[in-house]
Amino acid sequence: MKSSSLSLLILVLFFAACNSNPSKETAIDTKKTVLQAFSDTVKLDTFKIELKGEKAKDMSLLFTITSYKGVQIYKQEIKAAELLKSYLASAELKKEEEKVKFLNDEINYFFDEQHFLIPAVTEQEQPDNNVPDKDFYNELKQTMLNGFDYRLGKDTKIYIAWSVKEQKVKAYYKCCELAK
Repeated sequence: MKSSSLSLLILVLFFAACNSNPSKETAIDTKKTVLQAFSDTVKLDTFKIELKGEKAKDMSLLFTITSYKGVQIYKQEIKAAELLKSYLASAELKKEEEKVKFLNDEINYFFDEQHFLIPAVTEQEQPDNNVPDKDFYNELKQTMLNGFDYRLGKDTKIYIAWSVKEQKVKAYYKCCELAK
C-alpha cells in the first residue's frame, strides 16, 4: 500500500512538473534557413538569418548567403539597436520581452516570399536615382538572375543580387519603405 501511494505521489509530481510554466519567456526561433536560386538561375543557394546576443540592445541579426558551391558569398550584420531605434516611436517596444519578440518577428518576416525577386530586374524596368550602379543594373537585365530585398530599418530597404561579372553579391537598389 505504501509503495502504491508513493508511486501515485511521484506520478502526480511528474505531471505537475511537466505542465508547470516556470517562466513567462516565450520560446523564440532564433534561426531561419531557406534555399533559393540566387547566384545561378537553377541551383539553390542557402539563405540564413540568425539572432545573436542575450539582451535586445546587444543583439544583432546575422544574414548570410552561401552559394550552391558551399562558399559564403554574402554576410551582413544588422544591429538590433539600430533596427529597434527606427521603430521605437511607432511601436510599443518598451519592455525587453517586447523587443525580443519584435526581433523574432523580424526573423520570421525576413524570408517572406515577397522578398525574393524573380528576376531581380525585368527587361522593361529602368534605373532611377536609387540605383547605385547602372552597369550592374543592366547586367541583371541580361543575366535574369534573382534578387533579394531586406530592411535595415523602418525607412531603409536594400536590394541585392549576384554579379556574374564581378563574382560577388552587390546592391542594385537602395530605397525607403514606409510600412511593413
